Amino acid sequence: MKITPAHDFNDFEVGKRHNLPQINIFSTEAKLQLKDNADFVAGMPNSADLDATLAMNGTDRFAARKAILARLEEKGLVEKIEPQSHVVPHGDRSNVVIEPFLTDQWYVNAKELAKPAIAAVRAGKTKFIPEELGENLFRLDGKHSAVVHSRASSGGAIRFRPGTGPTNKAFVALTEAEAQTTPTSTTERRRSSPATRMCSTHGSRPRCGRSRRSAGRTIRPELARYYPTSTLVTGFDIIFFWVARMMMMGLHFMKEIPFHDVYIHALVRDASGAKMSKSKGNVIDPLALIDEYGADALRFTLAAMAAQGRDIKLSTQRRGLP
Repeated sequence: MKITPAHDFNDFEVGKRHNLPQINIFSTEAKLQLKDNADFVAGMPNSADLDATLAMNGTDRFAARKAILARLEEKGLVEKIEPQSHVVPHGDRSNVVIEPFLTDQWYVNAKELAKPAIAAVRAGKTKFIPEELGENLFRLDGKHSAVVHSRASSGGAIRFRPGTGPTNKAFVALTEAEAQTTPTSTTERRRSSPATRMCSTHGSRPRCGRSRRSAGRTIRPELARYYPTSTLVTGFDIIFFWVARMMMMGLHFMKEIPFHDVYIHALVRDASGAKMSKSKGNVIDPLALIDEYGADALRFTLAAMAAQGRDIKLSTQRRGLP
C-alpha cells in the first residue's frame, strides 16, 4: 500500500489526519525532481539504491515508473502483476493524464462573501428569470472557501492588443490622451488603438462619462458609465461559477449589485444533447448553417426552439418545428 499525500487527493486527506509529510517529487513538467530535494531524502541512509534513484532526476514520470518496476523485478521483489480498472483523470483539451501536484493557492472566504449576494437575491434586488434558477446561488451558503481561479491571476490574464502606428511600433496607454504623448514618432502619435479609448461609441456620438466617487474612491469613467448594468443574459450552467462571483466581487468592492436582472437562456447542444465543445469536435458552425439555409431560417429556428426551461438540441437532420 502506498500513501502519497502530495500526489493523490485521498492520500492528501489521510496525510492531514495523521500529520504525514507532504513530499513533492514532481517538477511542473511532471518529471522527477529529486536533486536537492531534502524532503525526499530525509531519514534515508546512503546506499547504492538511493544513488540509482537520485540518478533518475529529470526523468519523465511514465519512463520512471517503468524503470522502477524493472529494478523491482530484477531484485525479485515483484510477486505478480494484475490489471486493475480505475478512473484516471484526463485534461479536457490536452487529453493528457492529470497528476495531482502541490502548489501554493490563495483562498477567499466564499461563505462570508456570499452573504450580501444571497441577501440581494432574497430581497428582490437582483431577480432571476426564471426565478427558481436563482437557488443555484444559495449553494454558496455552505461553501467556506474557494480557490482564486487561475484566470483571475496574472498567470492567466487575458492578453490585449497594444496600439500600433504606421511603422507597426507597438505602444500601450490607459487613455487616448496618454497615447498621444507616447514617445513614438510624430506620425505614430496621431493614432491610438481602439482598446485604449475610454469613450463609449454607443449612440449617435461618443460619450466619455464623468469620474465619480464611491466609498471614498475615484471610479474610472468607463466603470462609472457601465456599473451597475441592468440585465445579465447567461446560461444556467455558470450561475454558481461566474454569476455568483460577479455578485460577490461587485458587492464587496463597489457596495452595490452589479445587475438588477439575470435572464437565463437555453443552451445550444448537439443532436444527442451533449454540450457543444471545440475539444469534443461537436460544434456546429453557425456561418455554415447560414450559408446553407439562410440567416432568417437560422434565427427563426433558434427563436422557435428557445423555450424557457429546456435546451436546444441543434441538428441539420431536424426538419420543421419541434
